[in-house]
Amino acid sequence: MKKNTICLWYNHDAEEAADFYARTFPDSKVGAIHRAPSDFPGGKEGDALVVHFTVCGVPCIGLNGGDAFKHSEAFSFQIATEDQAETDRYWNAIVDNGGTESACGWCKDKWGLSWQITPRVLTEALARGGDVAKRAFEAMMDMRKIDVARIEAAVRG
Repeated sequence: MKKNTICLWYNHDAEEAADFYARTFPDSKVGAIHRAPSDFPGGKEGDALVVHFTVCGVPCIGLNGGDAFKHSEAFSFQIATEDQAETDRYWNAIVDNGGTESACGWCKDKWGLSWQITPRVLTEALARGGDVAKRAFEAMMDMRKIDVARIEAAVRG
């Protein structure tokens, strides 16, 4: 186990979520699954209690703790994409698997975890500052999934 690992709370389906992330994102995998030694609030003996997994190289633990806590937009994974095809692939995988669209490149998976699917062209434009950043930012503000061509056009002015 790494010294610092992100722990994400799930009702009862951390294993399903981890499997989805491992199938969807590069450098992602499911590791050890620890089963409950006895019944617990929200689960039964033998249920997956803790699921170790990696998302794009980031170590995580999925804790099946029942419905006491919910995910919020205060935590999200930001996935940097190289082009529209990669942006579409990740966005569509999340939304088409029971997720929901949000604004400005954000979407939420079916377990309530927020994702920012962010093309590098957008982050690079924002980092440039000045008029380029302003144009890219204003173009982004009315988008759900980021449209790379529109960001590139905004950068060009």
